[in-house]
This record gives sequence, C-alpha cells and structure tokens, in this order.
Amino acid sequence: MSDFTFWDIVRNLLTGLQWTLLLSLVAFIGGGIIGLLVMVLRISSKPLLRSVARTYIELFQGTPLLMQLFLVFFGVALAGVDISPWMAAAVALTLFTSAYLAEIWRGCVDSIPNGQWEASSSLALTPLEQLRYVILPQALRIGVAPTVGFSVQVVKGTAVTSIIGFTELTKSGGMLANATFEPFMVYGLVALGYFLLCYPLSLSARYLERRLHASA
Repeated sequence: MSDFTFWDIVRNLLTGLQWTLLLSLVAFIGGGIIGLLVMVLRISSKPLLRSVARTYIELFQGTPLLMQLFLVFFGVALAGVDISPWMAAAVALTLFTSAYLAEIWRGCVDSIPNGQWEASSSLALTPLEQLRYVILPQALRIGVAPTVGFSVQVVKGTAVTSIIGFTELTKSGGMLANATFEPFMVYGLVALGYFLLCYPLSLSARYLERRLHASA
C-alpha cells in the first residue's frame, strides 16, 4: 500500500468528503434561491415569462450535468475569464439544481386547489401576496419530502465535478487509488462516504413524507 497507511487514506478521503458536502450545500442553497425565482416565473400569468422559465428548466433538465460542467469551465475560459474548478463546479451544479427544484416546487404549487387562489384574490391580495401568504405555506408541506429527496441527487452529482479537476470525494479516491494500488479498498471507502451522506437524507425524505401525509 505504498507509503500510505489505512488511516492516511481515511484522512485524505475525509478531506474530500468535506469538499463534497460544502459543494452540495452551496449548490442546494443557491439552486433553491434561483429555483424559487424560476418557479415564480413558471406560474406567472404572462406567457413570455412562462416561456422563459420553461425553456430554462428544459435546457438544464434535457442536457447532461457533465456537458454543463464543460460549458461553464471551458466556455468561461474561452471568454478570457479565469475560473477555478471549484467555482465552475459550484455554478454548474447550482444551475442544474435550480432547474429541478423549480419544477418540483411548481408541481407542488399547482397541486393547491384553484379555490385557494380565488379566496385569496377576494381579499384584495396581489398575486405575489397570494403566493407568499396563502399558496406557498400549503405547498411547503407537499414539497418538503421531494425536496429533501432531491438533495440526494445533488450529493451524488458532485462526483461528476472530478472530471474538471475539482478535488472532492471521487477525485480524492482516484488519486489515492493510483498512489496506493489498492483501488478496491479505496473506492469501497469512497462508496461508504457517499452512503453516509445520502442514506440519512433518504431516511429523512421518507420520514417527512409519512409524517406530513399523516398530518394532512
């Protein structure tokens, strides 16, 4: 196992795991903010705004995340702007996440009966006030479980960023496997790291789904 001990490998993988977690948080929070704005456009009464939002969603859902990473990383560089693998990974994964969250939340809003819109309209609320005070609080209960469930996909999606040189868990595993000539053990630990991140999220999504369904 070369000059690396087992604990050296674990320590290096934990560093990569920290970067995976940080990238996932940045992508999920940033994607949530952008996704909320896209969702509002998606349910707008103006056809042009709806078309823009629908095009945005279909663009990022209809193309591979790997291709989006390449376009951000190499496209920005071709424009003469120096961009680090970390920044490119954060931007690409944030945009990818925002498109899916926007569609998840749009479906939750659409599931609210039209009578809720009509009732809030009779109170002289503006469309944004209706959305904020009446519709979103109800849609939140529906959207929590699928949103938490999608966070698992975000965590696993960070593995693709190793292609552009971002040193997260998968990239760390690849370098250690080459250095130690122990790919089975190293990638087994990498898989364990992803499991430790994703399994609690999956359990949380199932728990919230059951809890919110029962309370409803």
